[in-house]
Amino acid sequence: MAESRGRSAPIADTLADLIGQQIADGVYRPGDKLPSLRELAQLHRYAKNTIVAAFDLLVSRGLVEPRRGSGFYVLGTARSAQRAQEDAGQLGRAMDIVWLMREQLKTEPGAVAVGDGFPPVEWLADMRLDRYHQKVVRTGLGSLFRYGSRYGYAPLRDSLVRKLGNFGLQATPGQLVLTHGANDAMDLVIRYFVPPDAKVLVDEPGYYPLFGKLKLAGARVIGVPRLADGPDVAALDALLQQERPRLFFTQSLAHNPTGSDITAAKAYKVLQLAERHNLLIVEDDPLADFKPTSAVRLSTLDQLERTIYIGSFSKSFSAALRVGFIACNDALASDLADLKALIHVSGSEYCERMVDVMLREGHYERHLVRLRQKLGQATTQALAWLDAQGCEVFARSAQSLYLWVAFPGVADSLPLAEQLMARKVTMAPGRVFHVDPSAPSRWSRCNVGAMADPRFAAAMHGVLQPAA
Repeated sequence: MAESRGRSAPIADTLADLIGQQIADGVYRPGDKLPSLRELAQLHRYAKNTIVAAFDLLVSRGLVEPRRGSGFYVLGTARSAQRAQEDAGQLGRAMDIVWLMREQLKTEPGAVAVGDGFPPVEWLADMRLDRYHQKVVRTGLGSLFRYGSRYGYAPLRDSLVRKLGNFGLQATPGQLVLTHGANDAMDLVIRYFVPPDAKVLVDEPGYYPLFGKLKLAGARVIGVPRLADGPDVAALDALLQQERPRLFFTQSLAHNPTGSDITAAKAYKVLQLAERHNLLIVEDDPLADFKPTSAVRLSTLDQLERTIYIGSFSKSFSAALRVGFIACNDALASDLADLKALIHVSGSEYCERMVDVMLREGHYERHLVRLRQKLGQATTQALAWLDAQGCEVFARSAQSLYLWVAFPGVADSLPLAEQLMARKVTMAPGRVFHVDPSAPSRWSRCNVGAMADPRFAAAMHGVLQPAA
């Protein structure tokens, strides 16, 4: 019996109630697999989309759980209650860095991920990996069955020399070490430079996984206040005099979470302080492809004298490739390559070859043009909406994946995030981006690509106080 579209939702409710009662009566016990979509469709003579809707309701009620490639399984009563309790208070654990990373990596069906750290998948769809696979395996097939060089795939390092040259950063292949993404690059630098109890400076607010890595190494993490034009140089100068740290991790462009860019004047002042206090600056640039090549970078001005540059392709190509790199002086590059060999033996030459093919294709440049156009349009649209709501925006850039936003009437963005989670909108409350995440923050990191979803505006309309 085929039902109309309008009758689908109530029929799904009825079916979910029926299965839920069968679970309560013990027909299906904890751990049992429910009948498949096809079996239930044949049994009840319902359309498959009705069965899917019923399963979604059962999942939301904490009665069953999906297992990828296997089906739906009944949860135990105790486990269901535990899961409901965890979901109800999950944002209360936002100061737990590992928990937040797990939440960021989740794919919540139907949720609007405004707190996401990645661009929308559709922005990257034109760089389909299947287009390049054959070109990768056609050449050097034998090497794909062995470990690669400790520095990484040589042709990709040559391509990166040209890419960095477009930024005005002059480097040689011997100054480049390929890594398993930018996070692995940071791990190598921390392992090399940071002993227990070492003092390390970071942007505050800043990249919370970095805080976790440093704390894991036993470092004392000290925040440098981030302003709309870059680090607070007065605060940086005072900290350098008082604490005498060796390292400062910072993001010059498309800063995470504020979306701010350093100015040339501020960059020169930071480098002057680094020279005066013998400070080494680690510049993370994961969104390089989203910014013009002429944008100000500390490493470009310094030419890797007192800077270490970290790059990645996770945001502009695919996070699944896990290819990043470190650019630094030759001696340090050799040491880091040895450290990498000790930890990983080598990188993934298959992934490195894939990125190299993608960089050498003419399609790459067209992809970047489209990527920046989409980002610019999304940023303009997001700023217009925020202004209309009376929001405060920390920094305004023509192209920024992140906006650091204070919503009107919100003293602490954590309760706001809890309210929005109930409306299937996930946010990134500001406190998680601070060295001490226990203090309330009125700020939220917002992804401009996700903000374009009309469900975000609808959810915010239900929780925001009217602008004065």
